[in-house]
Amino acid sequence: MPAIFLRNRAGHLVERMDLPDCDPVKLLKTYRQFKTINYLLSGWGRIYSKYLKPALQEGAETVLDIGCGGGDISRMICKLASRDGFNVRITAMDTDERALAYMRSTPLSEDVTVSSVSVEDFLASRQQFDIVLSNNVLHHIPENELPGFMDNSRKLAQRLVIHSDIRRDDLAYVVFLGSHLFFRGSFIAEDGLTSIRKSYRMRELRRLLSSDWDVHMMALYRNLCIWKP
Repeated sequence: MPAIFLRNRAGHLVERMDLPDCDPVKLLKTYRQFKTINYLLSGWGRIYSKYLKPALQEGAETVLDIGCGGGDISRMICKLASRDGFNVRITAMDTDERALAYMRSTPLSEDVTVSSVSVEDFLASRQQFDIVLSNNVLHHIPENELPGFMDNSRKLAQRLVIHSDIRRDDLAYVVFLGSHLFFRGSFIAEDGLTSIRKSYRMRELRRLLSSDWDVHMMALYRNLCIWKP
């Protein structure tokens, strides 16, 4: 469905959970509820089967999860890889110490390392990973900074980069209006609507990114950006 009412991206908006003085109880519940949201809507099971598993079969072992939040995607990939018999080491990185504190308070596989090291610091130390990925990060990045972020993620990767994010859509916004009925006491409903308004359309990403990025739609109002060397 085209974005008519949401024709223009509202990149100036700030999600409540990103404010330093947000309600800590609601924030904790938001991290907990992310597990359900990501399981239902993120599509990383399909992404794993189509992109990550073939890379692991070709010898990829190290993964960087940029902006890992509560760590749901890192856990999911670790579980799927282990099920398929792959040895994978995942670095779950976020610059928000509250997210990292939540991750450290939950059970983690020994194959997942929690890190506050920034993308820029990884680049400065010349560290690389076989696979670099992110989930719901791109809509946080201003248009003038997005090409640089994507280029940096590519410099960190040896085999594959995957960025998955929400796609701005009028119907997605209308459907998500009902989320407050299921996700109470957190920022999920309010911030989810803000995220939709901040997110990119596929043609916007194609305009901003170089031609070596494969940008296409996924189900459930998602954009997927793929790079391979």
